[in-house]
Amino acid sequence: MTGAKDRMRQKKMKNQPRNVTYSGTGRGVERGQGSQVGGWVRGHQDGGQGYSQDLPKYITASHFANARAAEVNAMLKAVSKPAGSCHVFNALPKHMRRRAMSHNTKRLPIRLREGAQKLMERSQQTAEKEKKQTPKCKSRKARRRHGNLLLEFNRRQRKNKWLETHIWHAKRFHMLKRWSYCLPHKPTAKTFRSSYRAMNTHALLQDLSYFCCLELQGPEEQILRALGRLASKHTGPTFAAELFLSGARQGNLHLYRADQFPHGSLGPAEFLWRPRVPNTSDRQLWIWVHPALKPDVLSELLLVCQCSDVSSTSEEICTVEETLTGRKRKRDDEDGIDSPSKKLLGDGMRAAGTPVCWRSADTAITISDLTMEIVRYRLIGPLAHLVLTDTLQPANEDKETAEPSGFWWSNYSKDQTNMSVHQQQRGTFHLLRGLCSTGELPAGCVLGLTVEDPRLTLPKRCGKPVPDLQQSPDDDLVRDLVLRGVAAHCSDSVLWDASVRHNVTHNRMSEQELNRMRSEMLVPGSRLKAPPQARVPVLLVHQSGRVHGEDRRHWGSGWDLLLPKGWGMAFWIPLVYRGVRVGGLHMSVMHSQFKGQPHFPHDYPDCPAGTLFQSEQEAELIDKFKRRPPSKRTNYIKHGCLAPFRCPWQQLTEEWEELVKLSAETTSSCRTGPPEFTVLRSRTALRQLSAWCRPCSRGRQATRSVLTPEAAAALQREWGQSLIWVRLRLLCKGQPALHATVCVPTISDLQLLLKDSRSGGALEPLHKDHIKNMLKHKTRPTSKDFTSDLPKDGNEGLPVRLMRGVWPQPLPSVLSHCSRLTLGWVQKGDFSLAAGCGEALAFISVSGLLHMLLQQPQEQRGIVLLRNPSSLQYRYAQINIDI
Repeated sequence: MTGAKDRMRQKKMKNQPRNVTYSGTGRGVERGQGSQVGGWVRGHQDGGQGYSQDLPKYITASHFANARAAEVNAMLKAVSKPAGSCHVFNALPKHMRRRAMSHNTKRLPIRLREGAQKLMERSQQTAEKEKKQTPKCKSRKARRRHGNLLLEFNRRQRKNKWLETHIWHAKRFHMLKRWSYCLPHKPTAKTFRSSYRAMNTHALLQDLSYFCCLELQGPEEQILRALGRLASKHTGPTFAAELFLSGARQGNLHLYRADQFPHGSLGPAEFLWRPRVPNTSDRQLWIWVHPALKPDVLSELLLVCQCSDVSSTSEEICTVEETLTGRKRKRDDEDGIDSPSKKLLGDGMRAAGTPVCWRSADTAITISDLTMEIVRYRLIGPLAHLVLTDTLQPANEDKETAEPSGFWWSNYSKDQTNMSVHQQQRGTFHLLRGLCSTGELPAGCVLGLTVEDPRLTLPKRCGKPVPDLQQSPDDDLVRDLVLRGVAAHCSDSVLWDASVRHNVTHNRMSEQELNRMRSEMLVPGSRLKAPPQARVPVLLVHQSGRVHGEDRRHWGSGWDLLLPKGWGMAFWIPLVYRGVRVGGLHMSVMHSQFKGQPHFPHDYPDCPAGTLFQSEQEAELIDKFKRRPPSKRTNYIKHGCLAPFRCPWQQLTEEWEELVKLSAETTSSCRTGPPEFTVLRSRTALRQLSAWCRPCSRGRQATRSVLTPEAAAALQREWGQSLIWVRLRLLCKGQPALHATVCVPTISDLQLLLKDSRSGGALEPLHKDHIKNMLKHKTRPTSKDFTSDLPKDGNEGLPVRLMRGVWPQPLPSVLSHCSRLTLGWVQKGDFSLAAGCGEALAFISVSGLLHMLLQQPQEQRGIVLLRNPSSLQYRYAQINIDI
């Protein structure tokens, strides 16, 4: 109680003047603050000692007044000059105070008005300095006006560009800001299983307009000579393959820096040649790349094509369009509307000085940046072709003589050659209804087409299209389409012409005009007549789906729909009305996982974009790990997991190569400096390893290539410092997780599997946590504390950053840290709805794989162990290399 009484007295006496010394007895005198006779504490203290309560017998008035004069003067001074936030009217008694005195000084007594007025003026000046000039908030009606909405939308696109379907997605999806775009990630509803069923039985729709398109124009020989330096024939067909050079098929390949294969990996790309145009030797090529890959690919293209002259294509587009249409196109600043209040089409937030076109005087090659100039939608599923045939209606030939000359279709339809090709394309498009599945067509076939505005045939209700068996096309023609694909001349489209694209974009019918036409119909709900500006050129590009492996062939196939910019929502809503599911970035990752293919940039550790993604993923996983309470975090040190957040691929490949060389006693051929790791993409080497990983009996061994130490050594010398992409299927129960460890099974593990095929596997012994005691004693260790486990790399004595349950850098040996040798780590893992069991996609070391296969029996080749980062249980899995 003594401390509480002292704090109470200090609180009461904090506003009293300190220049007054109080006389008296008691505890107050000892503290230097004094008190009157009798003290300030009521009652008696413990021990029977109390304060005197007797009054003095007499006092002298003069002496008493002199003793209290200092106190009275201090009190008057404190009342007359208020400090801090005290007001003047606080000097008044409580019964005279009024609330209006704070803003009306005339309600105060005359003697206090002057001080109150000065105090009010001072507070007003302070408020004016600190007050920010905030604009007056507009009403909701003003904010919802069309012009104000466009201004607000354009302002929000300065940092992250919007797709044309952004507003539709923002109402239904969680949005992510990635690669300078605002992209849909996951739906707000639970639609994972329904989206998988759509890919498996119907169709799934995605907006891929954020992919970047780079156009190359020039002589065919010069383009092939320049692009030949960026690709290798070892990885598959290149730009010069005759199948793709004709323009009838779309190709895909892996790009490298100029003349640096197998090092200098950039990333995957898709390319499409325009069919040869008569009477010209120049060709057009579109290269589609991921936005994270665009800067690196563009710099390499400028290098190999020797392009240095920079210019803009806006003036050329206007000139070509004037020649095509016969009239001058109105510029944005001539129509009386402020350009910022207009809707942005394409990459509208691009700076005025940003180059979009590069020319080369030596090679005569022109490179154009068509980013967001072309809208790209993807339909995935076996019935994607039915959705397209039900949504798109090929344009009819206009027989009217009086037509406006400002639209591209009026001039295009006058040429009989063009209309003959259009009729053949229309017939091929109708043949798609005779297919049972989208995967029946050849991979990558392309069909050019001119269709009518799909808003004219918008159904009244949503529904899934059903194949009409009574009006099926000719079986012979459908069979010929399945075997040969689309003819090269039917793969051409006027979508390749920049002038036509701009004409179609700027002459699109508005929703207001379309609604007016509907209101003027005599029979409500009948089909509208297509006006001349309702013809849209499109390209249909077939996606092959799963083409590697033996199971689930052609799963995930579909079509890509390419449109001119500005027509995104005009085609998006009719496609949604056909009963398709809509997916985002998450479903793109899952689609690649179900197909067993790597997804960019998640599964490309040897590319700059993949390295950047791994750094961002590591930061996200560490932040998520730290948000959990310390008692709920997984102790990865005790579980023997060295890399729960990021996989040390370089260290893994170097340790495996060193181990293989030591076992083969070839130390004399050691390199002075180990090169950076690569990912094995050679078709020949992948085919060889795929055959060796399949278990077989001794009788069937003669029918396939034999794994010998000599053959393994030859492959080791060429690709020993590489990683290989594999698909792992669990043989028993289990669900693999991200960054699960792939290990080499011991002889006892294989014998246990032979005895019991449903065995769960062995257990990893619990490891000792060396860092727990250091964190408990708050010591800052260095790498010398882990010299028994760390590799000898000259890092001894460096300070180490500690995190409870996580190994600090530098890591010890990742190869032999656990009881089983480490082969690699899982990039994606989960229960596969397509396979009906646990599946994982991982990278493993080529040297480690060859070392393991040489030691395993023929009937158990390709058996590995899998262990999740937060578990000690090993699971058996079978390696599959799809090629």
